[in-house]
Amino acid sequence: MLMALLGRLGQTLLVLLGISVLVFAVFFATPGADPTARIAGRNASPETMAAVRHEYGFDRPLPVQYLRMMDKLFVTRDLSSFVDHGQKVVPEVLRAAPVTLSLVGGAAAIWVAASVTIGTIAAAMRGSWIDRGLMMLGLVGISMPVFWLGEVANLVTQSRYHHSWLFSWVPGLGYVSLWRDPSGWFAHLVIPWIVLAVLFIGIYGRVLRADLVASFDEDFMRTARAKGLSDSRVLLHHGLRTSMITFVSLFGLDFAQLVGGGALLTEVVFGLPGVGRLTYQALNNLDLPLIMATVMYSAVFVVLANAVVDLVYLLLDPRTR
Repeated sequence: MLMALLGRLGQTLLVLLGISVLVFAVFFATPGADPTARIAGRNASPETMAAVRHEYGFDRPLPVQYLRMMDKLFVTRDLSSFVDHGQKVVPEVLRAAPVTLSLVGGAAAIWVAASVTIGTIAAAMRGSWIDRGLMMLGLVGISMPVFWLGEVANLVTQSRYHHSWLFSWVPGLGYVSLWRDPSGWFAHLVIPWIVLAVLFIGIYGRVLRADLVASFDEDFMRTARAKGLSDSRVLLHHGLRTSMITFVSLFGLDFAQLVGGGALLTEVVFGLPGVGRLTYQALNNLDLPLIMATVMYSAVFVVLANAVVDLVYLLLDPRTR
C-alpha cells in the first residue's frame, strides 16, 4: 500500500513537470514568435519591451527562461501582467480560486447526493415506472445547457418573481465571502449550485444505475444473496461499493475540470468572479501571463484529482492493491 502511494506521488510530480515544460514551450518557446511583445501587450513602448525582456530573461537561454518563469509562478509568485499595468497575476488567481471552489464544491455535494439516490432507487426498482421516470428526468437534465438554465433561473428569481414571497430572499448577482457573511455566501450560491448540478445529476444517476444493474449478475452478489442477506443490504453494502468505481472516475475528472475553469458559463451567467471568468477575460485581453497562470492552475487540479481518484480506487476495490 505504501509503495503504491509513493509510486503514485512520483508519477504525479513527473506529470506536473511535463505539463509545466509543455505550457512554457507553447507560450514562450514557439519558433517565430516574440514572447516579449506578447507579454508587453499591444502598442507597448520600447522601454516596456526592454523591461519585459530583462525581467523574464528572454535574452538568455531557454532553460534559464523556464526556470525563471517557474520561479515567478510557484516561488516568488510575482509574475506580472503588463497588459493590466503590472498587476500580479498569481494573487488574482488565488483570489478567484475560492469563488470557483465554493461554486463547484456545493454543486458537487448536490449532484453526488442526488445522483446516488436516483441511481440506487432506479436500480432497485428496475423495469418499473419509477425507474423509467427517473431515467427520463435524468435525460431532461442532461439535455438542458447550463447557460440556458442559468438565464431561466435568473429570469425567474431576479426579475419576474423576485418580489414574490418565494424568491424575495434571493440576492442580486455576485459573490460574498464565506468568512465575511456565511448566510449571504449561501444565498448567493444556492441557485448556481442547483443549476450547475442538474447536468451532472442526470449523467451520474444513469451511469450508477447501469453499473448497479450490471453487478446483479456478478458472482459476489449471488453469493451474498445465497447467504440470506436481504436485497437492500446486498444492493447497498456489496453492489453500491463496487459500482462506485466508475462513478468516482467521472467525479474526479469532472470536479477537477470545473475547478480548473470549466464552470465558466455558470460564473458568467451569475456574475461570479471565479477562475473561469478570469480566464475568459484574460483571453479577451490576450493577457499571456494571466492565461499561463490559469492554465497551470487548471493542470495542477486535474493531475491532483487523478491522483486522489487512484487512491480512492485502493479503498473501494481490493483487487487494485
